[in-house]
Amino acid sequence: MPEALAQAKRPGAARQPPAAAPAYSGRADVDAFIVDMVARHGFVPSELEAMFASVRRDDSVLRLIAPPPRDFRKSWRSYRARFLDPVRIREGVRFWADNESWLALASARYGVPAEIVVAILGVETMYGRITGDVRVVDALTTLAFDYPRRADYFRSELEQFVLYVRDERLDAFSLRGSFAGAIGLPQFMPGSIRRYAVDLDGDGHVDLGSNPADAIGSVANFLAAHGWRSGEPVVFRARYGSESRLSPLVEAGIRPQFTIGQLADYGVASPEPISPELPLALIDLPNGDDTTSYFLGATNFYVITRYNRSSFYAMAVHDLARALAEAR
Repeated sequence: MPEALAQAKRPGAARQPPAAAPAYSGRADVDAFIVDMVARHGFVPSELEAMFASVRRDDSVLRLIAPPPRDFRKSWRSYRARFLDPVRIREGVRFWADNESWLALASARYGVPAEIVVAILGVETMYGRITGDVRVVDALTTLAFDYPRRADYFRSELEQFVLYVRDERLDAFSLRGSFAGAIGLPQFMPGSIRRYAVDLDGDGHVDLGSNPADAIGSVANFLAAHGWRSGEPVVFRARYGSESRLSPLVEAGIRPQFTIGQLADYGVASPEPISPELPLALIDLPNGDDTTSYFLGATNFYVITRYNRSSFYAMAVHDLARALAEAR
């Protein structure tokens, strides 16, 4: 048995880094990236070359980010159960109590309810308990240069990461996060850190890794910047006649564009009072082989999907937020 494997199997053995893969230094696409960073941002070529020479390709990242099999059937009820559990609700109430003053400040400044901010942190990282253990520079480089499906997006995030560590004078190899390169309590991508992270506690430093105040303020600022409407609801229950009439509404997407009066033309209504001018979208949440769940999403629902572009995610945040508010 190889020594590295023997160590990994022994109780208490240190976590071994992934085996080294072909170096990124000397690759034409990486060299072009370096040239671009030097030209547009004034980097020293040798410093970036040295960084990429030490970056490891992480094949686990490519496995984790791969789309699910074509026969995979999504289930809203199963997804919801992962986040609406007693432990997450209990710990969310505790996090809220421990950070009540920061949540109140963020809510007053940005207009986002405390329960929404807490719920996002709960869904993302269990309030900072699970922030990821992948070297961010390895994840982003692997995805930027060895994941053609979304290479442009991850090269942009790699650019933002390199700028971020230079601005903050950080060691690029010290930052750990998710397999997609998300960082800290709120799991911000580097571009979001540079655009939306805030120093809520005013200590002169933005810390999303261990400072709940900055994480709270940054989540609230992100949502406000994407159009959060203070005092407006997120979602309404939906009633409908024939499901066969709903296809045009589903195909229209999740951006709110219909009034409740227009939805009535498709046999859609709600048991809850809705302002006649409020824009809505029909949200469909499949349940595998069972009946699809339908809701009416308002602008704030759409705003949550800017954080994670999934209706399942936005609905889980809404339901966890409601559960946390009720538990308090």
